[in-house]
Amino acid sequence: MDQLSLPAYSHKLKDSGGKTFILDQVRRKYVVLTPEEWVRQHIIHLLHAHLHYPLTLMSVERGTKYHALQKRTDLRVYSPEGTPLLLVECKAGHVPITQATVQQVAVYNQSIAAPYLMVSNGRDHYCWHVQPQTNTITPIPVLPSFSEICQKIGL
Repeated sequence: MDQLSLPAYSHKLKDSGGKTFILDQVRRKYVVLTPEEWVRQHIIHLLHAHLHYPLTLMSVERGTKYHALQKRTDLRVYSPEGTPLLLVECKAGHVPITQATVQQVAVYNQSIAAPYLMVSNGRDHYCWHVQPQTNTITPIPVLPSFSEICQKIGL
């Protein structure tokens, strides 16, 4: 898999039926290892091990409706009360982060209303704070820790 600019971790892989699988700690099962999944699992590790986001408050590939379309978000993190805190869009390492990628996560967030957004291809990472009153997004240099986000939104 691609070399990423995310912290390395002791991931668990297994081979079956000619495919490689990686253990997803959120879903608690092995999933097919694709380049995008490689990035997602590293993001999960970053959030949990380094920024202290609880695995129990994460949701992977959760369905959401946007107008009449059914979409799936790569990763969501919720508050202890169950409200969305963070929406993450992951791309494979070879896929550049473009304005279309940013637009994709912003569009998904119209129905989710998370106050923080992140887009990553494992090499480049971009984060924003969402102002719900004006529906504008402001770039932030780094993603806050779980406790910092909870403090900022008054939890």
